[in-house]
Amino acid sequence: MRPGWVRVDCHLHTVASGDAVTTLAQLAERAAREGIDVVCITDHNETSAAMRAAGSLSALRVIVGEEIRTQAGEVIGLFLTERIPYVLPVAEAVGRIREQGGLVYLPHPFDRARDSLGAAADRLCADGMADIVEVFNAKIADQALNEQAAALASRWDLPGGAGSDAHDPPGIGAAYLEMPDFDGPGGFLTSLRSARVTGAYRAHAPRFLA
Repeated sequence: MRPGWVRVDCHLHTVASGDAVTTLAQLAERAAREGIDVVCITDHNETSAAMRAAGSLSALRVIVGEEIRTQAGEVIGLFLTERIPYVLPVAEAVGRIREQGGLVYLPHPFDRARDSLGAAADRLCADGMADIVEVFNAKIADQALNEQAAALASRWDLPGGAGSDAHDPPGIGAAYLEMPDFDGPGGFLTSLRSARVTGAYRAHAPRFLA
């Protein structure tokens, strides 16, 4: 990796999500092993673990995020300062993200197996309500869906994100970006324009572990 660049996993979960098993200690250990410098903790409808991690994981940079279920499908807010309620109209969720100075990230926009935006993703981009499109999600087996997301980003000249969407420690590092180092949301967006995607499909972990 080039000097002055970092590896960023834009989308992963901790035990606070309710459907994930990763503790903050496990997250830090696995990220270090995989060479991940920055993680966006995007728990479902929750920011408590991300905020705690941002203040306690000195060896790992944390961007506070939240994967928010809206009436149109899931969106992610990055660089948040407070939790956003779920099941709001998508325009209101986007407005609340931006009121905090955050960025609107569209996760797995075309994955029909999850609560994705589908056609609403194109409308959000057209209306200037999206900042980043997730062009590689490691939980998507059908790569045509990631390619469709990449085409959406290209059509609206939006930068692409990539995330492991890890719900367990072994999933961390399955997908990430290599990008110039940055400071804050504006720098993050600028650096994304030069980012390189690395990723491979990894199936979801078992929901309940023995």
